Amino acid sequence: MRTDAEENRTRILTAAREVFAEAGTSAPMARVARRAGVAVATLYRRFPHRDQLVADAFADQHAECTAAGAAALRDPDPAHALRSMVHTFCAYQVADKGLTAAYTTALITGRGMEQQRAQVEQVATTLLRRAQADGTIRPGVRPDDFWLLVAGNAGVIAAAGAEAAMASRRYVSHMLRSFEPQARTA
Repeated sequence: MRTDAEENRTRILTAAREVFAEAGTSAPMARVARRAGVAVATLYRRFPHRDQLVADAFADQHAECTAAGAAALRDPDPAHALRSMVHTFCAYQVADKGLTAAYTTALITGRGMEQQRAQVEQVATTLLRRAQADGTIRPGVRPDDFWLLVAGNAGVIAAAGAEAAMASRRYVSHMLRSFEPQARTA
């Protein structure tokens, strides 16, 4: 790739992350192009489809999520692995509002970021099934419940402002406890 083409690509991806963090992943492509200092046609030559721009803009963050998922899959304690993965993913939401918008939208609607969503879903489903087999998560909990947790966490982050990290950790801990089997009383 030519140097100027690579510089344009880098500027477009940086601008996309910024614009998506401010306005969500449905922000106009023209806004991304303006922020990057390139023509709209240049943006579309590089990224003919919005989904590709969104996926490439968050490729580094997705790689971190993938690594966290792989680590969780290696954890021999199913409950710890699941809790750790959910806390890690939700911490990424706090750190990057654009990632929050992209993943939350993709996970809840089932559209966009297909490859990334499929990988996250596979890891989450595997971890959930292991924790259910171990008896640490109620049998009725479904993978969709985790996507609702992620969406709720996005709302907590948005509402909490400067206290977003602490509020997110508390919210996620409470939600994960709600997935545990009910304590039996004698």
